[in-house]
Amino acid sequence: MFTEKTKMLIGETAMKILKNSKVCVVGVGGVGGFVVEMLARSGVGNLCLIDFDKVEKSNINRQIVALNSTLEKFKVDVMKARVLDINPACKVETFQRKLTAKNIKDFNLPQFDFIVDAIDSITDKINLIVFCKQNNIKIVSAMGTGNRIGLPNYHLTDIFKTSNDGLAKVLRKKLKVLQINSLDVVVCADNVDEKLQEPASIVWHPANSACILSAFVVNNLIGRKK
Repeated sequence: MFTEKTKMLIGETAMKILKNSKVCVVGVGGVGGFVVEMLARSGVGNLCLIDFDKVEKSNINRQIVALNSTLEKFKVDVMKARVLDINPACKVETFQRKLTAKNIKDFNLPQFDFIVDAIDSITDKINLIVFCKQNNIKIVSAMGTGNRIGLPNYHLTDIFKTSNDGLAKVLRKKLKVLQINSLDVVVCADNVDEKLQEPASIVWHPANSACILSAFVVNNLIGRKK
């Protein structure tokens, strides 16, 4: 079994919990794709992938779904095939759709043990966060990973304790108005490169953010606290 080494570390009971757990990853690009990869390799047995986008050439520098052989394919389809190649027994549901305020109820999010928010759009991100908070659904959100090149310094914290992140700053203001007073997020403590005029990225930053997100979800599922 591919999870033997993991079972040695966390035990058979925890492995059974992961096998029966249901996790939804919204956005399977730079951060989300690596999250799905790690959840699958950890033995999570039920995954839902939501993303409307197709693989583009510009994704290859940082997204695990992006290869020359996968260009123009839907990211959720590529990721599903990859998950099943890792664990054929995993149940993978996909949606080639953009999650919005109008269709959010279509995804039956309350069924999941955890939601990982790896959405780029601020509006859609807020819609997901608010829905989860209002329905007592566990959620963790990725903050910005672009415009940084140094050694990754990501950590889990509350949205209202963040700094040096433009996305987190916008979210803090909007969530405060909406009376959302807490949110687990993964954020980088380092400053972004202010000289850049357009968003830029390099692979180890989204990958490192995904490591923290995945570790938090798995440890939470098996009862280990952050």
